[in-house]
Amino acid sequence: MTKKAPGAPPPFVLWREVVTAYAMPAVTAGLGGVITHQPQLAAAAPTTIGGSSALVAAALGAFLRRRRVRSRPTRTPRALAAAATGLAAAALALLPGLAVEHWLPLVPAFADNPWLRRLPVDLPVSAAIAATITTWRWRGSHADPGAGHPLDSSPRPERSTS
Repeated sequence: MTKKAPGAPPPFVLWREVVTAYAMPAVTAGLGGVITHQPQLAAAAPTTIGGSSALVAAALGAFLRRRRVRSRPTRTPRALAAAATGLAAAALALLPGLAVEHWLPLVPAFADNPWLRRLPVDLPVSAAIAATITTWRWRGSHADPGAGHPLDSSPRPERSTS
């Protein structure tokens, strides 16, 4: 096991990201469903909400881990990269949500299931949150080689005030 250098960003550990991506939305949505007396929300919390978050975090995290870290500085700000990834994940997750909502009621066992109406909302929201947080934490775990540390005390040329 390697030690982290002082001041270095925390390491990106995929299994921790996946567990966090599952547990946090499942617990918060489950508690919200229990408190507000919404049994569909409480049932969706550990399944579609937590499950889709964990799936997106696992897929995106695995993709990011396999990417090469560039030696040149990235130009996209961390917040913009995280927001763009979250929006892209939401758009991609909307497609299966709408497809399942449309096609699964044709199966007699699922015809009257209120759970299906939640999917076009649950999947994109969960995917967006998981992708945003995973990207944010990924970008934070890799120091930008071209950016100076905010507390960098290297001498800088001063401007003349004349």
